[in-house]
Amino acid sequence: MLQPASHGGRMTWRPQYRNSKFRHVFGKPATKENCYDGVPITRSVQDNNFCAVNPLFVAVITECAGGGAFLVITIRHTGKVDPHHPRVCGHKGNVLDIKWNPFNDFCIASCSEDTTVKIWDIPKHGLLKDITVPRKELQGHSRRVALIEWHPTASNVLFSTAYDYKVMVWNLDTPEQVIKNPVKTISEHTDLVLSLSFNTEGSKLATSCKDKKIRIIDSRTGRLLQEANTKSHKASKVFFLGNLKMLLSTGSSRWNHRQIALWDQEDLSVPLVEEDLDGSSGVLFPFYDPDTHMLYLAGKGDGNIRYYEISSEKPYVQFLNEHRSTLPQKGMGIMPKRGLDVCSCEVFRFYRLVTIKSLIEPLSLIVPRRSESYQEDIYPMTAGDRPAMTAGEWLMGMEKGPVLMSLKPGSRLPDIYPEEDLDGSLDGTHYQTHAGLVELSPLESQDGKGPNSFNALSKEDRPQGTIWTTTSNGCEVMQVASTPKTENELRQVFFQQQNEIRRLMDLLTQRDVRIKQLELEINNVKNSMRSSL
Repeated sequence: MLQPASHGGRMTWRPQYRNSKFRHVFGKPATKENCYDGVPITRSVQDNNFCAVNPLFVAVITECAGGGAFLVITIRHTGKVDPHHPRVCGHKGNVLDIKWNPFNDFCIASCSEDTTVKIWDIPKHGLLKDITVPRKELQGHSRRVALIEWHPTASNVLFSTAYDYKVMVWNLDTPEQVIKNPVKTISEHTDLVLSLSFNTEGSKLATSCKDKKIRIIDSRTGRLLQEANTKSHKASKVFFLGNLKMLLSTGSSRWNHRQIALWDQEDLSVPLVEEDLDGSSGVLFPFYDPDTHMLYLAGKGDGNIRYYEISSEKPYVQFLNEHRSTLPQKGMGIMPKRGLDVCSCEVFRFYRLVTIKSLIEPLSLIVPRRSESYQEDIYPMTAGDRPAMTAGEWLMGMEKGPVLMSLKPGSRLPDIYPEEDLDGSLDGTHYQTHAGLVELSPLESQDGKGPNSFNALSKEDRPQGTIWTTTSNGCEVMQVASTPKTENELRQVFFQQQNEIRRLMDLLTQRDVRIKQLELEINNVKNSMRSSL
């Protein structure tokens, strides 16, 4: 924020600085070999991000003839992208928006001009061939679907809005492959909805509309709670600022200057702050990190990204710095916090779509620290990839905040299963090792007596032709009774030994897994008790 200062009766402008741990945050673009080159980015004029990212995949809407499609690229496969790379191409019209399921890194939703929303399952290896058949298809809108958004705490709840001015709520926990009836249709808007945003618990939905109004709606009942209509600010994007009880909108002033406005979510009659930024015409994409209270503003067609710090007290919005690039961005995706590199003090990561070079450029925002140890003050507990409730519980009236996780490297267990079995197929019991969200392997129940544990195996269940002996540590190991005589027998024995090695490793890590799980549950209980006070 720029504050006026008086010198001898003359008003001058100078930046007002205050002590902040994020004052020196800087942007670090990826090198050319760590970008994704040769991506045919869509030429759509829709004011969307066109890109979605999670710790495993980058998805980007592409330009193609005869229907709509998007690419899904494995996050580590940087460099030149094969022009014939397989695509997700089941839509009959241009794809307008894509969003990864926050609780399933292998599930993505897309919406299109063909009036449908489709849910896709992505193979764990990534795409090896074109995918044309979705897991679910949502048919309810009468015109092209412009935006989709997942509920932040309930699993398998999706919101969509279209050019029919309606917002529809979908429950994906149903056996039908084609769902034609949403569980709720919100018809409070008189024009096209430009953005959707949830509060932390997902109980409220904020929308900006082409009729120049900002609305706060009960996300479950569809009841209108608040409405703002100001002539001095035409909002294009709006979102909740975490637990600060405030909204921030980006748009334009009556003189067509790009502008941001801050609102009290309990009173939308007058904005708390209005600030003009520049005279450019591109839409401002806002991104907010509730953990650090940092706001990022990236303009469509710009090469720069501004970052600010938000506080609950005046002056509310404090300018920090700006990253500048000569390459303009058409849209961008953001990496969830659990996918960041905490060892390099990375607090945010963009994936910029640079159309003029057919490039996806990762951009890391880094807090410079001399110490190489984990910086706990910039990585508080954050929303993880586990839902707080099911779709049915949310529809029945339950409200819960997000399940929190730690980003501390000590809470990240090593991947005890390889990405691929030797026969080329993925292990269906892949161990989940996201930082802080430690889950028990399906191979073993919590008491160590699950159906797949060693001690639970009866002699009839054990592989034929093997001798079982008990070692000094109490674990049973498999020994081959006779030497395999054929290549097929050798392969079978080898795979059996690999499976037993995995199970042994799972048993050895079981205690640490349970301890870390209990620690996270205790922290979640403490946080929920604080929020209820």
